[in-house]
Amino acid sequence: MSISGPAAVVASLILGFAAGSVPFGYLAGLANRKDLRKLGSGNIGFTNVYRTIGLGWAIPVLVLDIAKGMAPVALAGRLGLAPALVGAAAVLGHVFTPWLGFQGGKGVATTIGVSALLCPRSLAIGLGIYLLVLLLSGFVSLSSLVFGLSLPALTALLYRSTTLTVFTAIVCLVILARHRTNIVRLVRRTEPRFGLWLKVFRRQRAI
Repeated sequence: MSISGPAAVVASLILGFAAGSVPFGYLAGLANRKDLRKLGSGNIGFTNVYRTIGLGWAIPVLVLDIAKGMAPVALAGRLGLAPALVGAAAVLGHVFTPWLGFQGGKGVATTIGVSALLCPRSLAIGLGIYLLVLLLSGFVSLSSLVFGLSLPALTALLYRSTTLTVFTAIVCLVILARHRTNIVRLVRRTEPRFGLWLKVFRRQRAI
């Protein structure tokens, strides 16, 4: 089955947004009788899930948030839709999920899922940069910001595709916008470090 013309654009947006809008982090919170929007940072992504209900719930949420970016992009090719448009809509669906008053996650995990199919080479390097920044600083937010900023540059360099560069630029802007409060806390030096990093760092210092 193939869809073309304006219908393909509309279908691409609907498919991506619908898939991305499923709030797995929020559902994990409900399973534990907690509303993540009222706890911790108020975010429904991996980090806040880890801080509020534990790693055992955070890892499945991370995997599912990545999968909801990969799945619609993989399906887009079979339907004759625009994969980059589907991917961008999936990220926006995650960030502005209608089921939670258009307040969702910060878009990083879903961006990873989409990028794994659209621009895997730039994603691989971007994730390496993410992990390096996290290892050195302990700040998930700073790692996410650097990852978001590096993705468009890496994609433009490695793929020389206007479509992919525009896609990564859009998700970069989304990630930056969703981390604006984190940026303020980083500047003020009040941003909390990632719990697992603190455990490892403190253990090394104790040794």
